Amino acid sequence: MSLSNNNKTGNIFFSPFSISSALAMVMLGARGNTATQMSECLQAKDCWGDVHSSFAKLLTELKRPEAPFTFSVANRLYREKSCPFTQKFLIQSKKHYSTELESVDFKTRSEEVRIDVNNWVQKNTPGNITEVVDEDDLNELTRLVLFTATHFRGSWKKDFSWSKTYDAQFWLKKNDSKPVKMMKQEGNFACTFIEEANCKILEMPYSGEEVSMLIFLPAEIEDDTTGLEKLEKELTSEKFVAWTHPGKMQTCYIDVRLPRFTLEETYDLNTVLSSMSMVDAFDHTKCDFSGMSGHKDLVLSKVIHKAFVKVHEKATEATFVDMCWFEYCSGKIMRGNLNSFIADHPFLFFIRHNPTMNILFAGRFCCPV
Repeated sequence: MSLSNNNKTGNIFFSPFSISSALAMVMLGARGNTATQMSECLQAKDCWGDVHSSFAKLLTELKRPEAPFTFSVANRLYREKSCPFTQKFLIQSKKHYSTELESVDFKTRSEEVRIDVNNWVQKNTPGNITEVVDEDDLNELTRLVLFTATHFRGSWKKDFSWSKTYDAQFWLKKNDSKPVKMMKQEGNFACTFIEEANCKILEMPYSGEEVSMLIFLPAEIEDDTTGLEKLEKELTSEKFVAWTHPGKMQTCYIDVRLPRFTLEETYDLNTVLSSMSMVDAFDHTKCDFSGMSGHKDLVLSKVIHKAFVKVHEKATEATFVDMCWFEYCSGKIMRGNLNSFIADHPFLFFIRHNPTMNILFAGRFCCPV
């Protein structure tokens, strides 16, 4: 998780799916080296022509009305009314991402636009995220703002009983703890132990079993911080797939203890994306978004990701907003027994769409807030 590089001990929560789909929409209008770098960042360079169709197919699957979970995605482009955009870009955005288009006056009415944007976000994230655009974010140089609002709600296949939740200590590191409400249940769950990372993995399905939460819990706090350093160093996308493969997991009757928690995070992704070799998009001397306007007059000035998650006895609720701004260029805790899974120290968690094996959300819980 690249977001953890500058935050070794804090909580993290984000949506790889939401960030990727927002960047893919932007890539529709990218050309030349800008498009190449974005494609490599999205790991889509070998299927540029298909990546948008793949997102559209996945969105259709996740948003289908009969799904046993709620997954809503709303995309909107705010464009400066005096700045023309190519019909191809607008048509493709609508076709693949169901993007709404709003023509607005950034030059003289940016405050009105800001209020409208925040109202739209609040409406499309069931009130979980109320304000994403600050007073200084929009100005007369703004030409295009892209928003992706994603909301997920999944009920556990087997609820935690409210009556079994109890007060406990959550160990931040070996000799430091904070109080937490600990949820408790016993039942049959898929699990495994990864010796090379010294961690347990538990799969907790949501109703319908199409979506699951996968929790990676170190068996002990081995370092002087959160105990996650070894796991995060070992974990790669390839190992994630191998470790969580159904053939690797075994079903056991397990005593599960999981803290009730709520996280709300905001990330400026410019630095993270630049570190992943997506640099030209942010450089007004090199960027090429001529597929949007027909001219090389747009620069990607800001990519913001806001995330909210609430995990409690009945369900998990997660909400995300991605924003892309374009401007005119001018003590040791041992838990070795697989029959218990007691998450009373820092862990990683992922929410996966099982039919496609796509990671919808990812996070690190280190400290109750």
